[in-house]
Amino acid sequence: MRYPAERKEAILKKMAPPMSITIPELAEQEGITATTLYNWRKQARARGQVLPSRSNEPDQWTSQEKFQIVLETAPMNEAELSAYCRERGLYPEQVEAWR
Repeated sequence: MRYPAERKEAILKKMAPPMSITIPELAEQEGITATTLYNWRKQARARGQVLPSRSNEPDQWTSQEKFQIVLETAPMNEAELSAYCRERGLYPEQVEAWR
């Protein structure tokens, strides 16, 4: 079954911080199979989107997930970094520590 791009993006947004809803929870809420959601997450990660695997806690993210954040935030000034972190449920100090 094909899903509209808008719905797919809205669901991927729910997977991302600060919401970080797990795939099994989303599958139940949205009526979409978990397999489909895992595939969407894999595709989004291949495009460079940061979607945590197991934990809502950024300190427990994989090195790859943290590195993606570092790459995304490297060109940002302090105000941009703060806004980015607020949107994703992070602290600027966490990003600085990962650098």
